[in-house]
Amino acid sequence: MKKYLHKNLLATFSVLSLLGATNTMAQVEKEWYCDSTLRMDMIFAGNSDSQSIFLDKMKVSQGWHGRRVNMNTLPLMGNGVICVKDAESQDTLYVHSFSTLFQEWQTTEEATRVSKSFENTFLIPMPRKEVYISIELKNIHNSTKSYFNYTINPLDNLIARHDSKKTLPHTYLHQSGDSKKKIDVVFVPDGYSAKEMKQFIKDCKESMKSIFAHTPFDKLKDRFNFIAVQVASEDSGVSIPQNGEWKNTCLGSHFNTFYSSRYLTTSNIQKLYDILDGIPCESIIILANTKEYGGGGIYNNYMLSSAQGRDYASVIVHEFGHSFAGLADEYYYDDQYVTMYPANIEPWEQNITTMVDFASKWQDMLPEGTQIPTIADGKEIYTKVGVYEGAGYQSKGVFRPVQDCRMKTNQAPGFCPVCQRAIGRLIEFLTHEN
Repeated sequence: MKKYLHKNLLATFSVLSLLGATNTMAQVEKEWYCDSTLRMDMIFAGNSDSQSIFLDKMKVSQGWHGRRVNMNTLPLMGNGVICVKDAESQDTLYVHSFSTLFQEWQTTEEATRVSKSFENTFLIPMPRKEVYISIELKNIHNSTKSYFNYTINPLDNLIARHDSKKTLPHTYLHQSGDSKKKIDVVFVPDGYSAKEMKQFIKDCKESMKSIFAHTPFDKLKDRFNFIAVQVASEDSGVSIPQNGEWKNTCLGSHFNTFYSSRYLTTSNIQKLYDILDGIPCESIIILANTKEYGGGGIYNNYMLSSAQGRDYASVIVHEFGHSFAGLADEYYYDDQYVTMYPANIEPWEQNITTMVDFASKWQDMLPEGTQIPTIADGKEIYTKVGVYEGAGYQSKGVFRPVQDCRMKTNQAPGFCPVCQRAIGRLIEFLTHEN
Protein backbone atom coordinates (compact mmCIF):
# COMPACT_ATOMS: atom_id res chain seq x y z
CA MET A 1 0.00 0.00 0.00
CA LYS A 2 1.48 3.36 -1.03
CA LYS A 3 1.12 5.54 2.02
CA TYR A 4 3.55 8.17 3.23
CA LEU A 5 6.93 7.39 1.70
CA HIS A 6 8.97 8.13 4.82
CA LYS A 7 7.77 4.93 6.49
CA ASN A 8 10.52 4.16 8.96
CA LEU A 9 13.82 5.74 9.79
CA LEU A 10 16.61 3.23 9.61
CA ALA A 11 19.26 2.46 12.16
CA THR A 12 21.63 -0.34 12.91
CA PHE A 13 22.61 -0.57 16.54
CA SER A 14 25.56 -2.19 18.19
CA VAL A 15 24.02 -4.96 20.27
CA LEU A 16 27.01 -5.30 22.53
CA SER A 17 27.09 -1.62 23.44
CA LEU A 18 23.38 -1.61 24.25
CA LEU A 19 23.06 -4.79 26.20
CA GLY A 20 26.17 -4.81 28.37
CA ALA A 21 25.30 -8.26 29.65
CA THR A 22 25.25 -11.82 28.38
CA ASN A 23 22.10 -13.61 27.35
CA THR A 24 22.73 -16.21 30.04
CA MET A 25 22.08 -13.76 32.90
CA ALA A 26 19.32 -15.15 35.09
CA GLN A 27 15.98 -13.42 34.52
CA VAL A 28 14.11 -14.70 37.57
CA GLU A 29 11.07 -12.57 38.35
CA LYS A 30 11.68 -12.46 42.09
CA GLU A 31 15.17 -11.06 41.57
CA TRP A 32 14.37 -7.67 40.09
CA TYR A 33 10.79 -7.04 38.98
CA CYS A 34 7.28 -7.35 40.36
CA ASP A 35 4.30 -8.74 38.51
CA SER A 36 3.37 -5.15 37.64
CA THR A 37 3.86 -2.72 34.76
CA LEU A 38 5.51 0.68 34.97
CA ARG A 39 4.17 3.07 32.36
CA MET A 40 6.44 5.93 31.34
CA ASP A 41 4.79 8.78 29.43
CA MET A 42 7.40 10.64 27.39
CA ILE A 43 7.53 13.70 25.13
CA PHE A 44 9.79 13.65 22.06
CA ALA A 45 10.36 17.13 20.64
CA GLY A 46 12.50 18.83 18.04
CA ASN A 47 12.86 19.36 14.31
CA SER A 48 14.82 17.91 11.40
CA ASP A 49 18.15 18.87 12.98
CA SER A 50 17.65 18.23 16.68
CA GLN A 51 15.54 16.25 19.09
CA SER A 52 15.03 16.05 22.83
CA ILE A 53 13.42 13.48 25.14
CA PHE A 54 11.43 14.46 28.24
CA LEU A 55 9.77 12.42 30.98
CA ASP A 56 6.18 13.52 31.56
CA LYS A 57 4.85 11.15 34.22
CA MET A 58 4.88 7.56 35.47
CA LYS A 59 2.19 5.14 36.55
CA VAL A 60 2.09 1.52 37.73
CA SER A 61 -0.64 -1.05 37.10
CA GLN A 62 -1.13 -4.68 38.08
CA GLY A 63 0.36 -7.45 35.97
CA TRP A 64 3.39 -7.56 33.67
CA HIS A 65 2.18 -8.68 30.24
CA GLY A 66 5.35 -8.18 28.22
CA ARG A 67 7.85 -10.90 27.42
CA ARG A 68 9.33 -12.90 30.28
CA VAL A 69 11.97 -14.66 28.17
CA ASN A 70 15.01 -13.21 26.42
CA MET A 71 14.40 -10.03 28.41
CA ASN A 72 17.89 -8.60 28.01
CA THR A 73 18.15 -9.29 24.26
CA LEU A 74 16.76 -7.55 21.18
CA PRO A 75 15.22 -9.52 18.31
CA LEU A 76 15.27 -6.40 16.06
CA MET A 77 17.11 -3.12 16.34
CA GLY A 78 14.34 -0.65 15.49
CA ASN A 79 14.85 3.13 15.37
CA GLY A 80 15.16 3.52 19.12
CA VAL A 81 15.91 1.47 22.22
CA ILE A 82 14.84 1.67 25.85
CA CYS A 83 17.16 -0.16 28.22
CA VAL A 84 16.71 -1.00 31.92
CA LYS A 85 19.86 -1.66 33.95
CA ASP A 86 20.49 -2.54 37.55
CA ALA A 87 21.55 0.75 39.14
CA GLU A 88 24.23 -0.95 41.23
CA SER A 89 25.72 -3.63 38.97
CA GLN A 90 24.84 -2.01 35.59
CA ASP A 91 23.66 -5.42 34.34
CA THR A 92 21.06 -5.12 31.58
CA LEU A 93 17.72 -6.37 32.90
CA TYR A 94 15.33 -5.51 30.07
CA VAL A 95 15.70 -4.00 26.60
CA HIS A 96 13.05 -3.08 24.05
CA SER A 97 13.27 -1.52 20.59
CA PHE A 98 10.73 0.67 18.81
CA SER A 99 10.01 3.24 16.11
CA THR A 100 8.03 6.47 16.45
CA LEU A 101 5.85 8.82 14.45
CA PHE A 102 8.09 11.65 15.65
CA GLN A 103 11.12 10.15 13.92
CA GLU A 104 9.13 9.80 10.70
CA TRP A 105 8.02 13.42 10.96
CA GLN A 106 11.64 14.54 11.31
CA THR A 107 12.25 13.45 7.71
CA THR A 108 9.51 15.70 6.33
CA GLU A 109 9.90 19.13 4.77
CA GLU A 110 7.76 20.61 7.54
CA ALA A 111 10.38 19.58 10.11
CA THR A 112 12.91 21.87 8.41
CA ARG A 113 10.71 24.87 9.23
CA VAL A 114 9.16 24.23 12.62
CA SER A 115 9.66 22.33 15.90
CA LYS A 116 6.97 20.03 17.25
CA SER A 117 6.41 17.63 20.14
CA PHE A 118 4.97 14.09 20.06
CA GLU A 119 3.69 11.81 22.81
CA ASN A 120 5.22 8.39 23.36
CA THR A 121 4.55 5.80 26.04
CA PHE A 122 6.75 2.90 27.13
CA LEU A 123 5.85 -0.08 29.31
CA ILE A 124 8.55 -1.82 31.37
CA PRO A 125 8.46 -4.35 34.20
CA MET A 126 7.99 -2.60 37.55
CA PRO A 127 11.36 -2.95 39.33
CA ARG A 128 11.73 -4.09 42.92
CA LYS A 129 14.92 -2.10 43.29
CA GLU A 130 16.51 1.03 41.89
CA VAL A 131 17.14 0.84 38.14
CA TYR A 132 18.77 3.00 35.51
CA ILE A 133 16.72 3.81 32.39
CA SER A 134 18.19 4.94 29.09
CA ILE A 135 16.42 5.82 25.84
CA GLU A 136 18.41 6.24 22.64
CA LEU A 137 17.18 7.57 19.30
CA LYS A 138 19.17 7.24 16.09
CA ASN A 139 18.89 8.55 12.56
CA ILE A 140 19.21 6.89 9.16
CA HIS A 141 23.00 7.20 9.31
CA ASN A 142 23.17 5.18 12.55
CA SER A 143 24.14 8.26 14.55
CA THR A 144 22.72 8.87 18.01
CA LYS A 145 20.54 11.99 17.85
CA SER A 146 19.21 12.02 21.39
CA TYR A 147 19.90 10.21 24.65
CA PHE A 148 17.84 10.16 27.85
CA ASN A 149 18.92 8.87 31.28
CA TYR A 150 16.85 8.48 34.41
CA THR A 151 17.11 6.58 37.69
CA ILE A 152 13.86 5.06 38.95
CA ASN A 153 13.27 4.48 42.64
CA PRO A 154 10.33 2.05 42.97
CA LEU A 155 9.44 3.71 46.29
CA ASP A 156 8.90 7.07 44.62
CA ASN A 157 5.50 8.21 45.93
CA LEU A 158 4.89 10.31 42.81
CA ILE A 159 4.52 7.18 40.69
CA ALA A 160 0.74 6.98 40.28
CA ARG A 161 -1.23 3.77 40.82
CA HIS A 162 -3.92 2.41 38.50
CA ASP A 163 -7.29 1.55 40.00
CA SER A 164 -8.04 -1.91 38.58
CA LYS A 165 -11.76 -1.29 39.14
CA LYS A 166 -11.67 1.29 36.33
CA THR A 167 -10.41 -1.10 33.65
CA LEU A 168 -12.57 -0.70 30.55
CA PRO A 169 -14.79 -3.54 29.31
CA HIS A 170 -12.88 -5.96 27.10
CA THR A 171 -13.57 -9.28 25.42
CA TYR A 172 -11.25 -12.15 24.48
CA LEU A 173 -11.79 -13.04 20.85
CA HIS A 174 -9.06 -15.68 20.84
CA GLN A 175 -7.48 -16.96 24.03
CA SER A 176 -4.83 -19.65 23.79
CA GLY A 177 -3.47 -19.36 27.34
CA ASP A 178 -2.09 -17.28 30.18
CA SER A 179 -0.87 -13.86 29.04
CA LYS A 180 2.43 -14.54 30.84
CA LYS A 181 3.25 -17.04 28.10
CA LYS A 182 1.35 -15.62 25.13
CA ILE A 183 1.50 -12.53 22.91
CA ASP A 184 -1.44 -10.26 23.76
CA VAL A 185 -2.80 -8.33 20.78
CA VAL A 186 -5.43 -5.71 21.59
CA PHE A 187 -8.01 -4.20 19.25
CA VAL A 188 -8.95 -0.60 20.08
CA PRO A 189 -11.87 1.16 18.33
CA ASP A 190 -11.85 4.72 17.06
CA GLY A 191 -14.92 6.36 15.58
CA TYR A 192 -17.37 3.71 16.75
CA SER A 193 -20.35 5.10 18.66
CA ALA A 194 -21.96 3.23 21.53
CA LYS A 195 -24.54 1.87 19.08
CA GLU A 196 -21.78 0.52 16.85
CA MET A 197 -19.93 -1.68 19.34
CA LYS A 198 -21.41 -4.82 17.78
CA GLN A 199 -20.03 -3.69 14.43
CA PHE A 200 -16.63 -3.12 16.07
CA ILE A 201 -16.54 -6.66 17.46
CA LYS A 202 -17.50 -7.97 14.03
CA ASP A 203 -14.70 -5.93 12.42
CA CYS A 204 -12.24 -7.25 15.03
CA LYS A 205 -13.16 -10.83 14.24
CA GLU A 206 -12.79 -10.25 10.51
CA SER A 207 -9.41 -8.58 11.04
CA MET A 208 -8.18 -11.40 13.24
CA LYS A 209 -9.40 -13.90 10.65
CA SER A 210 -7.37 -12.07 7.99
CA ILE A 211 -4.20 -12.21 10.08
CA PHE A 212 -4.63 -15.89 10.90
CA ALA A 213 -5.21 -16.64 7.22
CA HIS A 214 -1.55 -15.79 6.56
CA THR A 215 1.48 -18.00 7.17
CA PRO A 216 3.10 -18.22 9.68
CA PHE A 217 0.33 -16.78 11.87
CA ASP A 218 -1.96 -19.64 10.83
CA LYS A 219 0.51 -22.19 12.20
CA LEU A 220 1.26 -20.26 15.40
CA LYS A 221 -2.22 -19.27 16.54
CA ASP A 222 -1.57 -20.93 19.87
CA ARG A 223 1.04 -18.26 20.72
CA PHE A 224 -1.52 -15.41 20.68
CA ASN A 225 -4.38 -13.92 22.63
CA PHE A 226 -6.60 -11.38 20.84
CA ILE A 227 -8.60 -8.93 22.95
CA ALA A 228 -11.17 -6.27 21.96
CA VAL A 229 -11.52 -3.19 24.18
CA GLN A 230 -14.94 -1.59 24.08
CA VAL A 231 -14.78 2.19 24.28
CA ALA A 232 -17.23 4.39 22.38
CA SER A 233 -16.58 7.64 20.53
CA GLU A 234 -18.97 10.59 20.54
CA ASP A 235 -18.94 10.75 16.74
CA SER A 236 -19.11 7.95 14.20
CA GLY A 237 -16.25 7.84 11.71
CA VAL A 238 -12.79 9.42 11.79
CA SER A 239 -11.43 12.75 10.58
CA ILE A 240 -10.58 13.29 6.90
CA PRO A 241 -9.01 16.77 6.83
CA GLN A 242 -8.71 16.96 3.04
CA ASN A 243 -12.51 16.71 2.88
CA GLY A 244 -12.99 19.20 5.71
CA GLU A 245 -14.33 16.42 7.94
CA TRP A 246 -13.37 16.56 11.62
CA LYS A 247 -14.80 14.06 14.11
CA ASN A 248 -14.82 13.93 17.90
CA THR A 249 -13.47 10.43 18.56
CA CYS A 250 -11.76 8.83 21.52
CA LEU A 251 -8.33 8.76 19.83
CA GLY A 252 -8.65 11.59 17.33
CA SER A 253 -7.40 9.45 14.44
CA HIS A 254 -7.15 11.23 11.10
CA PHE A 255 -6.02 10.84 7.53
CA ASN A 256 -3.58 13.29 5.88
CA THR A 257 -0.82 12.61 8.39
CA PHE A 258 2.15 14.66 7.19
CA TYR A 259 -0.23 15.82 4.40
CA SER A 260 -0.29 12.34 2.83
CA SER A 261 -3.90 11.57 1.91
CA ARG A 262 -3.92 7.86 2.85
CA TYR A 263 -1.70 7.97 5.92
CA LEU A 264 -4.01 7.32 8.89
CA THR A 265 -2.57 7.77 12.40
CA THR A 266 -3.20 9.16 15.87
CA SER A 267 -0.88 11.29 17.97
CA ASN A 268 -2.89 10.79 21.18
CA ILE A 269 -0.68 8.09 22.63
CA GLN A 270 -1.33 8.84 26.28
CA LYS A 271 -5.09 8.59 25.72
CA LEU A 272 -4.50 5.28 23.94
CA TYR A 273 -2.71 3.88 26.98
CA ASP A 274 -5.35 5.29 29.32
CA ILE A 275 -7.82 3.11 27.41
CA LEU A 276 -5.49 0.11 27.78
CA ASP A 277 -4.82 0.55 31.51
CA GLY A 278 -5.04 -2.79 33.30
CA ILE A 279 -5.57 -4.81 30.09
CA PRO A 280 -2.90 -7.29 28.89
CA CYS A 281 -1.27 -5.68 25.86
CA GLU A 282 1.87 -6.25 23.80
CA SER A 283 0.71 -5.24 20.32
CA ILE A 284 -1.97 -2.68 19.40
CA ILE A 285 -4.36 -2.69 16.45
CA ILE A 286 -6.54 0.41 16.16
CA LEU A 287 -9.56 -0.04 13.90
CA ALA A 288 -11.00 3.13 12.35
CA ASN A 289 -14.71 3.10 11.59
CA THR A 290 -14.44 4.24 7.98
CA LYS A 291 -14.53 2.91 4.43
CA GLU A 292 -11.91 5.45 3.35
CA TYR A 293 -8.80 3.60 2.17
CA GLY A 294 -5.74 3.99 4.37
CA GLY A 295 -3.70 3.03 7.38
CA GLY A 296 -0.30 3.12 9.04
CA GLY A 297 1.95 0.89 11.11
CA ILE A 298 4.86 1.75 13.42
CA TYR A 299 7.11 -0.97 14.85
CA ASN A 300 6.37 -1.80 18.50
CA ASN A 301 4.10 1.21 18.69
CA TYR A 302 0.71 0.65 17.03
CA MET A 303 -1.00 0.01 13.73
CA LEU A 304 -4.13 1.77 12.52
CA SER A 305 -6.34 0.79 9.61
CA SER A 306 -9.69 1.41 8.04
CA ALA A 307 -12.00 -1.37 9.16
CA GLN A 308 -14.23 -1.44 6.10
CA GLY A 309 -14.02 -0.55 2.43
CA ARG A 310 -11.80 -1.79 -0.36
CA ASP A 311 -8.79 -3.96 0.46
CA TYR A 312 -9.18 -3.30 4.20
CA ALA A 313 -8.28 -6.91 5.08
CA SER A 314 -5.05 -6.70 3.08
CA VAL A 315 -4.18 -3.33 4.62
CA ILE A 316 -4.63 -4.69 8.15
CA VAL A 317 -2.27 -7.59 7.49
CA HIS A 318 0.27 -5.33 5.78
CA GLU A 319 0.27 -2.81 8.64
CA PHE A 320 0.50 -5.60 11.22
CA GLY A 321 3.62 -6.71 9.35
CA HIS A 322 5.08 -3.28 10.17
CA SER A 323 3.89 -2.79 13.74
CA PHE A 324 4.30 -6.32 15.05
CA ALA A 325 7.06 -7.84 12.95
CA GLY A 326 9.10 -4.77 11.98
CA LEU A 327 8.93 -5.56 8.26
CA ALA A 328 9.77 -2.84 5.73
CA ASP A 329 7.72 -1.67 2.79
CA GLU A 330 8.93 -3.44 -0.35
CA TYR A 331 7.40 -1.05 -2.86
CA TYR A 332 9.40 1.77 -4.46
CA TYR A 333 9.13 4.89 -6.56
CA ASP A 334 10.52 4.84 -10.10
CA ASP A 335 11.67 8.45 -10.01
CA GLN A 336 14.02 7.71 -7.07
CA TYR A 337 13.45 11.09 -5.46
CA VAL A 338 14.18 9.98 -1.92
CA THR A 339 16.94 8.08 -0.14
CA MET A 340 15.79 6.57 3.12
CA TYR A 341 18.32 3.73 3.20
CA PRO A 342 21.93 4.98 2.90
CA ALA A 343 24.08 2.74 0.71
CA ASN A 344 26.64 2.15 3.48
CA ILE A 345 24.13 1.04 6.15
CA GLU A 346 22.41 -2.34 6.33
CA PRO A 347 18.72 -1.85 7.24
CA TRP A 348 17.54 -3.46 10.46
CA GLU A 349 14.35 -4.69 8.78
CA GLN A 350 14.72 -8.34 7.82
CA ASN A 351 13.02 -8.22 4.40
CA ILE A 352 15.19 -5.62 2.65
CA THR A 353 18.94 -5.21 2.14
CA THR A 354 21.50 -2.76 0.78
CA MET A 355 23.94 -5.71 0.43
CA VAL A 356 26.23 -4.27 3.13
CA ASP A 357 25.56 -7.32 5.32
CA PHE A 358 23.46 -9.57 3.12
CA ALA A 359 24.73 -12.65 4.98
CA SER A 360 22.60 -11.57 7.94
CA LYS A 361 19.46 -11.52 5.81
CA TRP A 362 18.25 -14.21 3.36
CA GLN A 363 21.49 -15.17 1.61
CA ASP A 364 21.11 -18.71 2.97
CA MET A 365 17.69 -18.99 1.26
CA LEU A 366 18.95 -18.28 -2.27
CA PRO A 367 18.80 -21.18 -4.72
CA GLU A 368 22.20 -22.21 -5.99
CA GLY A 369 23.34 -20.11 -8.94
CA THR A 370 20.98 -17.18 -8.24
CA GLN A 371 22.03 -14.09 -10.14
CA ILE A 372 22.52 -10.92 -8.06
CA PRO A 373 20.73 -8.69 -8.72
CA THR A 374 18.01 -11.08 -9.81
CA ILE A 375 16.04 -10.22 -12.93
CA ALA A 376 12.26 -10.20 -12.46
CA ASP A 377 10.87 -12.67 -14.99
CA GLY A 378 7.21 -12.70 -13.97
CA LYS A 379 7.39 -16.36 -12.92
CA GLU A 380 6.75 -17.67 -9.40
CA ILE A 381 6.46 -14.03 -8.40
CA TYR A 382 5.41 -14.75 -4.81
CA THR A 383 7.78 -17.61 -3.99
CA LYS A 384 10.96 -17.40 -6.07
CA VAL A 385 13.56 -16.00 -3.67
CA GLY A 386 16.22 -13.76 -5.17
CA VAL A 387 17.68 -10.28 -4.78
CA TYR A 388 15.36 -7.96 -6.70
CA GLU A 389 16.28 -4.28 -6.92
CA GLY A 390 13.67 -1.81 -5.76
CA ALA A 391 12.36 -1.65 -2.17
CA GLY A 392 12.01 0.70 0.77
CA TYR A 393 10.68 3.47 -1.52
CA GLN A 394 13.92 3.42 -3.57
CA SER A 395 14.19 2.04 -7.10
CA LYS A 396 17.98 1.74 -6.80
CA GLY A 397 20.30 0.46 -4.10
CA VAL A 398 17.75 -1.39 -1.95
CA PHE A 399 16.69 -4.97 -2.65
CA ARG A 400 13.70 -7.18 -1.77
CA PRO A 401 13.44 -11.00 -1.58
CA VAL A 402 10.73 -11.77 -4.18
CA GLN A 403 8.98 -10.08 -7.07
CA ASP A 404 5.78 -9.50 -5.08
CA CYS A 405 4.75 -9.91 -1.44
CA ARG A 406 2.13 -8.72 1.03
CA MET A 407 4.66 -6.04 2.05
CA LYS A 408 4.73 -4.78 -1.55
CA THR A 409 1.17 -4.90 -2.91
CA ASN A 410 -2.37 -5.69 -1.81
CA GLN A 411 -2.65 -8.14 -4.70
CA ALA A 412 -0.08 -10.53 -3.24
CA PRO A 413 -1.81 -13.48 -1.56
CA GLY A 414 0.51 -13.53 1.44
CA PHE A 415 3.93 -12.95 2.92
CA CYS A 416 6.94 -14.17 0.95
CA PRO A 417 9.19 -16.96 2.31
CA VAL A 418 11.65 -14.43 3.77
CA CYS A 419 8.94 -12.45 5.57
CA GLN A 420 7.39 -15.68 6.82
CA ARG A 421 10.68 -16.75 8.34
CA ALA A 422 11.25 -13.34 9.93
CA ILE A 423 7.80 -13.35 11.52
CA GLY A 424 8.19 -16.92 12.74
CA ARG A 425 11.56 -16.19 14.32
CA LEU A 426 10.14 -13.17 16.13
CA ILE A 427 7.20 -15.13 17.51
CA GLU A 428 9.58 -17.84 18.73
CA PHE A 429 11.77 -15.20 20.38
CA LEU A 430 8.82 -13.65 22.22
CA THR A 431 7.34 -16.89 23.47
CA HIS A 432 10.13 -19.45 23.82
CA GLU A 433 13.28 -19.19 25.89
CA ASN A 434 16.35 -19.57 23.71
